[in-house]
Amino acid sequence: MGMESSPEAPQPVRVVMQAVSGWIGRLGRIWVEGQIAELNRRGSTAFITLRDPVANVSARVVCPVRVLEAAGSVPQAGARVVIHAKPDFYTARGTFSLLATEIRHVGLGELLARLEQLRTTLAAEGLFAESRKRALPFLPATVGLVCGRDSAAERDVLENGRRRWPAVRFEVRQVAVQGDRSVGEVVAALKELDSDPSVEVIVVARGGGSLEDLLPFSDEAMVRAVAATRTPVVSAIGHEQDSPLLDLVADLRASTPTDAAKKVVPDVGEQLELVRQLRDRGRRVIQGGIAREESWVAGMRSRPVLASPLREIDRLTEQVTGLRDRARRCVAASLDRVGDDLAHTRARLLALSPSTTLKRGYAIVQRSDGAVVRSAAEPDQGEELRVRFAEDSITVTAGAAAGGEDEGDT
Repeated sequence: MGMESSPEAPQPVRVVMQAVSGWIGRLGRIWVEGQIAELNRRGSTAFITLRDPVANVSARVVCPVRVLEAAGSVPQAGARVVIHAKPDFYTARGTFSLLATEIRHVGLGELLARLEQLRTTLAAEGLFAESRKRALPFLPATVGLVCGRDSAAERDVLENGRRRWPAVRFEVRQVAVQGDRSVGEVVAALKELDSDPSVEVIVVARGGGSLEDLLPFSDEAMVRAVAATRTPVVSAIGHEQDSPLLDLVADLRASTPTDAAKKVVPDVGEQLELVRQLRDRGRRVIQGGIAREESWVAGMRSRPVLASPLREIDRLTEQVTGLRDRARRCVAASLDRVGDDLAHTRARLLALSPSTTLKRGYAIVQRSDGAVVRSAAEPDQGEELRVRFAEDSITVTAGAAAGGEDEGDT
């Protein structure tokens, strides 16, 4: 329950402090993990500043020196430890501290297990996915470099970068690359360089070291800070065999600081040679294309139709003349055959025509309706008949037929 108070009836300081001390005292003993940022001894008592490995939070730890020495090798600043302590609130001064009864070193196997667990967690969040990695600029005008103070890594990156491309400019941020302050300083340098619009790529470089020395570069806060940058980040931590979590989240991993300079800054000589080769290749391609087109034009010009256009016209004229004469011959032959057929047909018609027979002295006897009389018995006596000759005709009257002969009266 909260303490009752009002402006008219406030609580004294001693009462508030005693209440806070009571609340904290009820927490009981607890195991706490952290990194030793500072360690001082005063007589038989040791005072430790224990820093959180991720957040910028620290707590004061008080323990007898015998507890410190009972851990085997005495922990030094920067060591990761686990402390069994009881929270305590000193009422007289209003200070909070942890009263340690046992201190243990964090073993290498335990560190590796925790790193693997953190790797799995961050991978599940997608921080190591290839799809989120960005391509480096081809020719960065300004390169950000985060490295140790007066370190060999800084010299390797600067010398190799400027040897490859003298015009490149570096924005160097020297920070602590090991110890309890390294995470905060590296993260601050990353944010500062990322906010600079002239910086096109950031290199985080450090020489090799033990697993404990490289622990800051597997810190969750640093990994998340690199993932949050808008500028591509190159990790150049340690040697080929070293692999902190920073290598996995960075957009590009370099095995050494020298390798980072080679991957970030192109070699001016190599690029000029590449430009020359591409220029020569382009020239050969263009010249080859022109030569092929010229050969095609020459081939077209050598063809008869283009070499002598009138010859083709003459050939076509002869072809048209030949076809015309052939058509005329065909038409004339057809007309001759048709004329002969017509003459033969006309001759046959004349031979079969009744008028031809009549011209030889014969006549045709017809009734008034035009029917031809073929026998003397067919017409009636006194019936008028028409006798037709070759040129004209007369009308006669039929008489009695004589036996055995055809006779008629006119």
